Amino acid sequence: MSEKTTDKNLVDISILYEITKVLASSVDLRDCLQQVMAILSESTGMINGTVSIINPATSQLEIEVAHGLSAEARKRGKYKLGEGITGRVVAGGSPIVVPQISEEPLFLNRTRSRGNIKEKMLSFICVPIKHGRQTIGALSIDREYKKSMDFEKDLRFLAVLSGLIAQTVIRIRAFNEEKRRLERENTRLKIELSGKYQIGNIVSGSSRMQEVFEMISRVADSNATVLLRGESGTGKTLVAKSIHFSSKRAERSFVAVNCSALPETLLESELFGYEKGAFTGANSAKKGRFELAEGGTLFLDEIGELSQAVQVKLLNVVQDREFQRLGGVKPQKCDVRLVTATNKNLEKAVEEGSFREDFYYRLNVFPIYLPSLRDRRTDILLLAEYFLKEYNKENNKNISRISTPAIDLLMQYHWPGNVRELQNCIERAVLICDEESIKSYHLPPTLQTAETTGNRNPLSLATAVENFERELIIDALKKCKGNQTKAAKQIDTSLRIINYKIHKYHIRPQDFKV
Repeated sequence: MSEKTTDKNLVDISILYEITKVLASSVDLRDCLQQVMAILSESTGMINGTVSIINPATSQLEIEVAHGLSAEARKRGKYKLGEGITGRVVAGGSPIVVPQISEEPLFLNRTRSRGNIKEKMLSFICVPIKHGRQTIGALSIDREYKKSMDFEKDLRFLAVLSGLIAQTVIRIRAFNEEKRRLERENTRLKIELSGKYQIGNIVSGSSRMQEVFEMISRVADSNATVLLRGESGTGKTLVAKSIHFSSKRAERSFVAVNCSALPETLLESELFGYEKGAFTGANSAKKGRFELAEGGTLFLDEIGELSQAVQVKLLNVVQDREFQRLGGVKPQKCDVRLVTATNKNLEKAVEEGSFREDFYYRLNVFPIYLPSLRDRRTDILLLAEYFLKEYNKENNKNISRISTPAIDLLMQYHWPGNVRELQNCIERAVLICDEESIKSYHLPPTLQTAETTGNRNPLSLATAVENFERELIIDALKKCKGNQTKAAKQIDTSLRIINYKIHKYHIRPQDFKV
């Protein structure tokens, strides 16, 4: 292949030795192939050289590395099987030599790296890259055309080289598959150890929630008023309970009041209680929530919904730790830890005059901000597995796992209802699932069409069928360890049809091999 010496065999062996060292020592396919192309360029008469590999997701030939081509040219170098010279080599599994590309009408020059090929005196040699009987790509080079060229010798050399490249591609793919398997196993072990990432019933492994855990541990034993901020469904009630049960007041009562669920007239009597005869129907005295929470914790949810009149009365309780029942004349002292929560922008409410500024500063002693679920996506799978375990117990079911396509849908969804919505979603899936794993079609339709943009269009029949087919094939491949023939038998179809579906849905059978 080189004309630098008369002992061409020795040159070939020397080049192969250098190439073998590079290919054997790398786990980065693109990097080692670039080094191989550089060696060929320095040691032979090669002008341009490319290695194209079939992309399993698209079934197209795509340039993996190219020597002498720009990045733009590499992007253009895509071929369908049977298209152009390179596509024919891969489709047929046999090498092709074009002595002069200027005289070959099938030569596409798709990369446009050679300029006007009619003016070029170039030879093009392309050999298949094979693993066993399967062709996985092609190796091609350009050489300056000379009448005395020995194409047979070049073909033999490139055939040996393509065999080495094929072994490297398979080895690195296997390495990457094992790496992905270990990452999945690592995720599973993290889920099993999820008890380490809990305070009470709050499950999380995200850094954002670890900061919340740290804040809970710092404030729990104090008597400071806590203001929980965050969107609806982020777990403010659970955090309030965690603060109470992590404190010295854990043996006393935890009393919760939803301020938006009661009208103003009822809310006041619920909070402070009333004396007998305070109003029509008050036939006996009744303790309010402050009295019921004596020595413990009172949790006021949706504090931003309080009227100005109730804000004034609560301000006095927060300041002086005393209140007066409706119809009463004597103030009562109280020993109550106050935890409040809101999803409203209190600062904006203060500016607009709907929330008292002095009351805001009394509440905002120790604020804790709870992140939304979309800001802690690493927790989605952890929470889903936790809810699955809980609802399995509650409903006496034995669903072992959540399938990969279902996990993909959970991870893609934008979760406007946060953790509460995820909890409801898993509960629904457990109730309707009669199989060993939760599939994508067990999830609500809003998730089955969801992308990160939050698309809520109804699920079409075609999409539902595709989801079902894709999941059925993936489950079969998992059980058959990636063997497509066995998978086809398991779901009672032909190998041709399952291969077609695998390419259509961009499924990678090699991901399921052991």
